[in-house]
Amino acid sequence: IVLPGNVQAFEDTPIYARASGYLKHWYFDIGAAVKRGDLLAEIESPELDQQARQARADLATAEANLAVAESNWKRSGALFKNGWVSAQARDTALGAYNAAKTTVASKQADDQRLAQMQAYEKVYAPFDGIITARNTDIGALIDAGANASARALFRLSSIKKVRIFIAVPEMDRRAVRTGAAASVTLDEFPGTVFPGKVVRNTNAIDPVSRTLTVEIDADN
Repeated sequence: IVLPGNVQAFEDTPIYARASGYLKHWYFDIGAAVKRGDLLAEIESPELDQQARQARADLATAEANLAVAESNWKRSGALFKNGWVSAQARDTALGAYNAAKTTVASKQADDQRLAQMQAYEKVYAPFDGIITARNTDIGALIDAGANASARALFRLSSIKKVRIFIAVPEMDRRAVRTGAAASVTLDEFPGTVFPGKVVRNTNAIDPVSRTLTVEIDADN
């Protein structure tokens, strides 16, 4: 059975920013080969940086208050044993200490959240591939996320292996076997046969075209 197919990159994804701000620098342009973890771009976000500094200051204040509350609680406990303070004073000191611990935990969570948001100011490649599009430049306003106003910073494609999608007519569906070998030919390379492998199919006949979509993977 000889059928036409549609060749696609094995992995292909737009890369959006997770932090809003201004593009400070980009490091790879279209056609560049990148490795997973390579730094693609940096975003400058003054508002986020200010929030992170404020969170660290609030955490330091909460930790200082916790140290004072712990000291007061321990002192009141020792004084209570000797009968020098009432049980109510001891319990009040313990409540203040527990409240201070809760405040510190809350401030730590806020500090960690903003630190993670700051980490999003650097955009990294999620896998090895080729930059096929760069849609931004230095100084451009960046919107976080993949919402309607946001635009992908880059598009990354992994092309070491390709996916070939084929529409197999319903009458030939029984010839499809997962794991079977397939031969791939291209008009650009007349007379050359590339090895491929049937890896999956939709297991459902399209009601309009009456075909079964089959995927063949092949090394590029």
